[in-house]
Amino acid sequence: MLMTETITPKSPPDWPTLLGDNARTGGQGQIKLHFPEKAAWQYRAGSAVRSAPVLREGILYVASVSGMLHAIDVGTGTSKWKFQSEGQVHATPSLFGNMVLFGCDDGKVYALDRHSGGKLWEAASQAEVWSSAVVRDGVVFFGSADGKVYAVDSGSGHEKWSQSLAGRIYSTPYAAEHQLYVGCGDGKVYCLAADSGRILWGTPTGNGIDSSPAVANGLVVIGSEDFSVYALNASTGEVRWKYETGLGIASSPALLGDFAAIGSKDGVVYAFDIQTGQLRWKTEVGEVVTASPVIADGGLLIQAEGLFALDPANGKIVWRAGLGTAIQSVPVLAGDGIYIASLSGEIYALR
Repeated sequence: MLMTETITPKSPPDWPTLLGDNARTGGQGQIKLHFPEKAAWQYRAGSAVRSAPVLREGILYVASVSGMLHAIDVGTGTSKWKFQSEGQVHATPSLFGNMVLFGCDDGKVYALDRHSGGKLWEAASQAEVWSSAVVRDGVVFFGSADGKVYAVDSGSGHEKWSQSLAGRIYSTPYAAEHQLYVGCGDGKVYCLAADSGRILWGTPTGNGIDSSPAVANGLVVIGSEDFSVYALNASTGEVRWKYETGLGIASSPALLGDFAAIGSKDGVVYAFDIQTGQLRWKTEVGEVVTASPVIADGGLLIQAEGLFALDPANGKIVWRAGLGTAIQSVPVLAGDGIYIASLSGEIYALR
């Protein structure tokens, strides 16, 4: 008798947080950092870009403020397809399986076929969506300026639940196995039950929160507009430590091991020991830092007044690539390339 082995298809990898992982690598993992020698190509999006690119299988996905999502071949810098949404876009796209997801100021999250740009579904809220969609176990989570967190089915976009909070939500949630962590405009960090949206705890800070949390080693790390970085007990919401910077924080932390880094509107990048909150170093990189750092193999990248590479051991500036335009995005590293988007609407491939 011929025996056949049943092969269970692998589930697509989750995208549980902003840019795919705690190190904010855009789903690329730890890529060796190198000094770029030239711009291999430049792509003009036609309007400002305020979000970060994401990359999969040689295609870079970039959303412009005008509402256009661009799919760009990283080998040639040419367009594969474009999709025009019905409002402005400030949210960083996310990737899940064969889908690219992004929020829009028209109150919707769009799911597109990442190969063709065809719309698969849309999920509606009642106000703009600056939060990035995150995906865990086939459920898409996002926050809206209508003050609600939404959970929708990744296959259809049908709503599973929504939970009202006490302020607008621009923070991107972090989807753990059973909990969802998110910052809110009411100044609180919330923990919700992932299966129902029930509020498990809410910890107040001194001002609104646009920063997106990262979660590691039982701690939730997040910035607040009250000038401070917080580390909270992920189970209880108790404040483990707090560090005050010079201005408000819209940047989201990047974590790796016991290392955390975050930018502040005072123009400084701060690095901490995650468990103790001890400051390891701080480095000034511009007048304002609102972008999130990216932790690479051998360095830390941050976009401010140009692209900076910092030594994670001491914070010293290793190199800087000045692009002549204000940058408010997060770079993606892949192979021999560094891909960045600019406020003026140019996307660069540096090699």
